Amino acid sequence: MEAGPPGSARPAEPGPCLSGQRGADHTASASLQSVAGTEPGRHPQAVAAVLPAGGCGERMGVPTPKQFCPILERPLISYTLQALERVCWIKDIVVAVTGENMEVMKSIIQKYQHKRISLVEAGVTRHRSIFNGLKALAEDQINSKLSKPEVVIIHDAVRPFVEEGVLLKVVTAAKEHGCSDYDLEFGTECLQLALKYCCTKAKLVEGSTDLWKVTYKRDLYAAESIIKERISQEICVVMDTEEDNKHVGHLLEEVLKSELNHVKVTSEALGHAGRHLQQIILDQCYNFVCVNVTTSDFQETQKLLSMLEESNLCILYPVVVVSVHFLDFKLVPPSQKMENLMQIREFAKEVKERNILLYGLLISYPQDDQKLQESLRQGAIIIASLIKERNSGLIGQLLIA
Repeated sequence: MEAGPPGSARPAEPGPCLSGQRGADHTASASLQSVAGTEPGRHPQAVAAVLPAGGCGERMGVPTPKQFCPILERPLISYTLQALERVCWIKDIVVAVTGENMEVMKSIIQKYQHKRISLVEAGVTRHRSIFNGLKALAEDQINSKLSKPEVVIIHDAVRPFVEEGVLLKVVTAAKEHGCSDYDLEFGTECLQLALKYCCTKAKLVEGSTDLWKVTYKRDLYAAESIIKERISQEICVVMDTEEDNKHVGHLLEEVLKSELNHVKVTSEALGHAGRHLQQIILDQCYNFVCVNVTTSDFQETQKLLSMLEESNLCILYPVVVVSVHFLDFKLVPPSQKMENLMQIREFAKEVKERNILLYGLLISYPQDDQKLQESLRQGAIIIASLIKERNSGLIGQLLIA
């Protein structure tokens, strides 16, 4: 990652955070404003980012360029764009792609609702791609939506885990040390070469442990593992408002908390028009356990699925819904209940198209306390595995605890 100016050898200070997007590091934003030294009436200085994404991914050994390789069925570059979009003080993001991939990139931007993105055609080398991005930012073009920045961050399209704090360090270093046009033109990105040949002050900024580049096929699996881990840190247990149903639901919630002590477990009712549940969805919880007691239909689960489908939650990550059924097999023959429960297959197929992964879990109820606790523990283990793995091959399956 480097920082460089579009039209001068010395970038100026960065600007402050202009809005409070979720996921932004408020401490870093406050530090950025302090570094900028902005005063009342002074125009905040602009920061932009350029992503060279014209590579063919030769070392990956797959026909698809690595920046477009899917992770959880979503292109890798989309995760990188999302990481930069979270930083509210980056006003423009310019992506350099080859002409043959221009339409692919446009469809990614549209499908995943990326904002503040502009496209330019990549050059024959990475450095020329960067130059084309800088040129688009520097030129005053008619009808251009780009504003000329004073600091530009150059970031690899295949480094999806960059954090705002690291970007802040780079912008601050650009303010203090700068970067030369010679370095950008001749591709001497290595710090040692820049110091030796470019007659400019340069600085190596230490990144985080996650700031690594997806280069080989095995790196895709590592990236997928990190993403799964990050979106599996919260579970919402959804239950009916009736007291008997809530009792069993709370028992399951307590066992989940006990068995998954590293995961945040909350509960919410579907009543009151689901206002609190809607807020949880807005806060981006990607894992739901819907409790159905003494019934073999999917009324509660369907209500939850409808709420999820109406939200934009499923656009970026697959959402897991585990439909848990507590059934008394003494009242109704098991064959009849199982027949009703097998509807989950059709529901799962429908919602999979909207990036919702629906699974079923069956627990016998009522039973004595010891057996119930054991069943709940087994259920918690199954739920944790479904959430962590997000295996699309198991959707629509009815598992038994």
